[in-house]
Amino acid sequence: MIKTVLSVIGVDHSDGDLILAIELAREAEAHLAVLVLAISAPPPASEYAAVVNAAWLEERQEDIERLRERVEEVKALLAVTQLSADVGGEYLDRAWIDEAVGHRARCADLTVIGPVLAADDNLRTPVLKGALYQAQIPVLFVPDGKRPTVRPKRVLVGWDGGLEASRAVHEALPLLAGAEEVHIAMVDPRGREDGLQIEPGADIAAYLARHGVKAVVDRLPSGGQPVADTLRTHAIDTAADMIVIGAYGHSRLRDLIFGGVTRSMIGNADLPVFMAR
Repeated sequence: MIKTVLSVIGVDHSDGDLILAIELAREAEAHLAVLVLAISAPPPASEYAAVVNAAWLEERQEDIERLRERVEEVKALLAVTQLSADVGGEYLDRAWIDEAVGHRARCADLTVIGPVLAADDNLRTPVLKGALYQAQIPVLFVPDGKRPTVRPKRVLVGWDGGLEASRAVHEALPLLAGAEEVHIAMVDPRGREDGLQIEPGADIAAYLARHGVKAVVDRLPSGGQPVADTLRTHAIDTAADMIVIGAYGHSRLRDLIFGGVTRSMIGNADLPVFMAR
């Protein structure tokens, strides 16, 4: 069950993502933890170091003060909601963002990422990796114009039988059990080479059925299209209001260079995407 929701926002972000997180925490009857991040400017390297350093220190102090003000603004906004909540701020170098997020996320059940954070090229990737790698808790990615929910009616699960997909299904079980309809989507599935598994997807369907999940297996031909595009199209065809996928199934280096289903899915998301690894 989801009892603590983590929302990460930038110091200069609007309240849009925070409002989405408030709605999600209220629906889940969960505690809302908010982490406000400010990225520190790198120290100057100049032959006029004494003069430049003074300006840099002044800028740094202004940034820290702005972070304090933003934390107080968020506290005031949350006080009106009467939610159980806490707010913290971090002023740090970009290289340490994933570690800071991971440290905070280890005491949460779900990290919600809204469209404002998703559009921030400096914060998006380190926040995702902080939650998924450093804390290993699921992330709910909410695209622009969509509302987050922990009570989806129709869910599409991207299933390839891998460890990441299995983790995502296990983490999403409370959501899947409450859904009216769950489609287990397998793109270009193949049976096991030993011939023991005649129908790909039958095992995960049986597992979910034992948890009371109303699941059907959809075996989809890609027709040469990317897996992410095939899943998105099928999500539309089945009127899904959430997609569940395993995140970063390949190595981190390969995903950073070539992309992968995860990056493609969240980069062109039409629906909320629940990810875990």
